[in-house]
Amino acid sequence: MAYREVTMIEVKEVLRLWLGGVAKDRIARTVGVDRKTVRRYTEVAAEHGLTPERVGPNGPMDEEFEAVLVALKTKAGRPRGEVWARCVKHRAYIKDKLKGAKLSKVRRLLLRRGVKIPYATLHRFAVQELGYGRRRTTIPVDDCELGQEVQLDTGWVGWLETDLFGKRRRFRAWIFTAVRSRHRFVWPVFKETVETAIEACEEAWQYFGGVFRVLIPDNTKVIVEQGDPLGAQLNQTFLEYAQARGFQIDPARVRSPRDKARVERTVQVAVDDCFAGEVLQSLEDARHRGRRWALDEYGMRRHSTTRRLPLEHFEGEEKPHLLPPPTERYDIPLWSTPKVGRDQHAQVDCALYSLPQAFVGRRLRAR
Repeated sequence: MAYREVTMIEVKEVLRLWLGGVAKDRIARTVGVDRKTVRRYTEVAAEHGLTPERVGPNGPMDEEFEAVLVALKTKAGRPRGEVWARCVKHRAYIKDKLKGAKLSKVRRLLLRRGVKIPYATLHRFAVQELGYGRRRTTIPVDDCELGQEVQLDTGWVGWLETDLFGKRRRFRAWIFTAVRSRHRFVWPVFKETVETAIEACEEAWQYFGGVFRVLIPDNTKVIVEQGDPLGAQLNQTFLEYAQARGFQIDPARVRSPRDKARVERTVQVAVDDCFAGEVLQSLEDARHRGRRWALDEYGMRRHSTTRRLPLEHFEGEEKPHLLPPPTERYDIPLWSTPKVGRDQHAQVDCALYSLPQAFVGRRLRAR
């Protein structure tokens, strides 16, 4: 059985959310780890004196995080036993029988074949490996607290005018919508990358005058590398950016529009109401047009649900509850997975780095 390695950034994210008062179930869903893993990390942190009661307003020091990470590395979990190996061996049979029978019946069928597996182990295997017993999660429809959540969507929204070579360029847009006030920010880009996503967030925090505590993105690959209802895998670069700016990432489920109902039709609205019929010569023109639309047109139009002007609602009630905006631009790091060659060198961003002989042939993570 293959295990997904939990990176240092994910461990730090678990501890950061726990120290911030987030429930363990939500931490497990946000980071994409099991709840037992979250409990183990928090117990080790408590043993080292890192608890929400003792941590000051500035958060824990890097030395405190490092001590917990070292302790976690020395406490490796035990390997799977012989009974689990039997489950893996009869995986196809178990999966096929679960289509029309309960798990207790499948266990009895295995006993007839001479395969003895305790029900607890069989249930754990079926849940973890075969998705047995997973239910659809419920989605709350009420608005969040003031300054709590902002939803993010992206899509193709318009075209630039023909250039000197007779070609037209199509552009996308990152669209932010404050859940409580419905105030919006539109940031056009040519490509959907991690760099443009971070750039859009940086511009959004300056536009809103603060940072929202929770970002709810669509399942774009540049932020959510693998969508999952319970354990979505986030892009390491964007997750590190979220840690630097102090907000949490709570991605919507795949093909679940109700999870981000505030922005589900925003792309089409931006196409029809913001950019359609406009004469745009450059990307800067498109960005200026998106800002003016959000402030002067959409922002001053009474919302059908809240019955208030989004800009007025945001400025009057929601803006004071945001986290302080960043004072300087974020320096985006480069993450890569180089392979160490026979000459004991790994290439990262056109530079060669020497490593010990023990790493030859292995693929590493470099920042």
